[in-house]
Amino acid sequence: MYKSIIRPILFRFNAEWVHRVTVAMLRVAGSVPGLKQILRAIFTLDDPRLERQVLGLRFPNPVGMAAGFDKDARVYRQLSVIGLGFVEVGTVTPLGQRGNPRPRLFRLPSDRALINRMGFNNGGVEAMADNLRGRNGGVLGINIGKNTDTNTHDAPADYLKVFRRLYEFGDYFVVNVSCPNVAGLTAMQNDESLRAIVAPLLEFRHGQEEYRPVLVKISPDLTFEQIDGVISVVTELGVDGIVATNTTTSRAGLRTSERRVEAIGRGGLSGRPLTERSLEVIRYVRAKMGAGYPVIGTGGVMTTHDALAMLDAGADLVQVYTGLVYNGPGFAKKICRELLAREE
Repeated sequence: MYKSIIRPILFRFNAEWVHRVTVAMLRVAGSVPGLKQILRAIFTLDDPRLERQVLGLRFPNPVGMAAGFDKDARVYRQLSVIGLGFVEVGTVTPLGQRGNPRPRLFRLPSDRALINRMGFNNGGVEAMADNLRGRNGGVLGINIGKNTDTNTHDAPADYLKVFRRLYEFGDYFVVNVSCPNVAGLTAMQNDESLRAIVAPLLEFRHGQEEYRPVLVKISPDLTFEQIDGVISVVTELGVDGIVATNTTTSRAGLRTSERRVEAIGRGGLSGRPLTERSLEVIRYVRAKMGAGYPVIGTGGVMTTHDALAMLDAGADLVQVYTGLVYNGPGFAKKICRELLAREE
């Protein structure tokens, strides 16, 4: 029903407007008596065989929501009703910012892909803290970044501000230095910049009663040599895990017309064109880091087969976003059902 009726209707409207409407509908779902329970019964598959122990946390299943959907932590509770085992909110920055000019989110249906250049639009760290106050239940990750106007030299202070302010709320944190939609951000994946950002976070954590895992999210556009540099830093500092991968700036092999792609312009590409590269990066990271090192796989999970392939490649958990746009709210349950079928 979603693919044949609902999706064609939604795809007639502006992509960012549909996203805002979806968030609003999720908020309604959480406030209408009984509706949340009905949706959970439809879209959630509960089975102890799906549980995963990763990062010292218990995940009810290995399928999560990637960062970017719930930027301000407004509907993280409601997202559990569509079968997700965890939610990653953000990217959040110290100060609220509008992000890049609109339009900034585009569909490429023939490629089963999206291009976005949102630019870390969010309400800022205090808005997220307000939304997370009193949270309980469910595994929550917080994806952190710098304000667009903050220069590279001052970027570590931005990350630390967010980390310190939200430390009590997150179950794990992801350092986003790989989004292509913030000028100069991906350059901070180099050894020196990454070390300068991450080391203060781990130093702050050392003085806290609760241990919050810290991960680094990497770009699919890094060469294997550059990935080696990231691995060197995370190993040296004791970073808890890697998220692979973010969106790509590549436009290679697209079915969408070159004229349409050029008209859209810059931005990070997600969806089917990213699948194989994400799998390559995950296999490489797993081979380098060995068994047991936490890896979250994301980028190009468009079918149940993609999710299983990502887990087989070495990911402990997978995240979806564009896959939900194209497959609908039952996508996580379908993945979980396939996981259980493999065990029978």
